[in-house]
Amino acid sequence: MLKITKRVEYALIAIRHLQENQDVLVSVSDISTAYGIPKEILAKTLQKLASSNIVKSYKGPTGGYKATKKIAKTTLNDFFEILEGPTAIMDCYFQDGCDHLNSCNIRTPINKINDSIRNLFNNLTLADISQ
Repeated sequence: MLKITKRVEYALIAIRHLQENQDVLVSVSDISTAYGIPKEILAKTLQKLASSNIVKSYKGPTGGYKATKKIAKTTLNDFFEILEGPTAIMDCYFQDGCDHLNSCNIRTPINKINDSIRNLFNNLTLADISQ
């Protein structure tokens, strides 16, 4: 089954929430409470997004997060890779460490599927899904 991870799901929910509340700083607690997301996971995820300049972090007792303009330019593929690493349905798309690589009869069709998925995600931005 192909599906996004909980971390990516939580990040997408948070980004959409930040986009909907652009005029105020939003805390991790606000998002966590509103959507039932574990606070610790969300905090680490938003920190990672802040280090990639997708969101901006404001420190202090009245601090929080805001979405940045980079959302409009960040592809879903780049976003997934920031959070989880390379986008592929099988490891052999990026790695040659498979013992069956020389005799594999599905690598070529799987690579075509991977290419199609990556192409789709490269043509969608965070702004496309946070509207």
